[in-house]
Amino acid sequence: MEMRGALARLRRATGLPVAFGGLVEPGRRRMRISELNGAATPALRGLAVTSGNGLGGKAVALARPCAVTDYSLSRQISHEYDTAVAAEGLRSVLAIPVVVRRRVRGVLYGALRTAQPLGDRTLNAAVDVARDIEQTLAVEDEARGLLAAARPEPRTGPAAGSGAESGAGSGAGWEQVREAHAALRALAPRIADPLLRAELLLACGLLTRGTPPSAVALAPRELDVLACVAAGATNAAAAERLGLRSETVKGYLGSAMRKLGAHTRGEAVVAARRAGLLP
Repeated sequence: MEMRGALARLRRATGLPVAFGGLVEPGRRRMRISELNGAATPALRGLAVTSGNGLGGKAVALARPCAVTDYSLSRQISHEYDTAVAAEGLRSVLAIPVVVRRRVRGVLYGALRTAQPLGDRTLNAAVDVARDIEQTLAVEDEARGLLAAARPEPRTGPAAGSGAESGAGSGAGWEQVREAHAALRALAPRIADPLLRAELLLACGLLTRGTPPSAVALAPRELDVLACVAAGATNAAAAERLGLRSETVKGYLGSAMRKLGAHTRGEAVVAARRAGLLP
């Protein structure tokens, strides 16, 4: 999760001078504060917040936003973390859980060094930032699932020959591979994590391995569109999947067809497969 960028966006959106946050540790009922933005001290960095404890722990336990006007005096929360909060001089604090598929994955905090109510406008702006992170996490979860499903199993024996020799490239199994390839290419541009994005594109390459490298150079978006077409998508469906306009998809497809010397969509797909650009 791009926590650092999210905290910068939270400060801009809310006007709060301090923001911090972190992820819930896998398999545990606690989150750890890993990023600070606008903090004057390192007091909060690395703080482990147990579900139910303090403001952030309450947000984790309830899976909903929580806020206090004066942290140290609030009767709405427990006070295990008062020392760290006081060291940073924080008074009014809000905590927004990041929830994906009904599971809290992290918490974003925003804070003032004065005791004053945080209005609905501030709270709603912070929630909007959390929703953006939730969408990013959901996309990354989907990408990891596709990666796991798309990793080719090692082939041994006579069936491990080339596509022409073994009949690879046809049948229901390969249709699933092509659908996974199209889905991975569609997701890659939406992934904020550069390492995960690189892994997705590497997986795309693995799915087309086994054919000599192509002398035809297609632009990434041309290949994205062609992968969707190969999986049976219309221009409109490809546009929806890739977040493009239908006219833009048509333009990319036409350019790919010219480079491949194809006159129809089907010919373009066949040419791309022969060139090792598609599974």
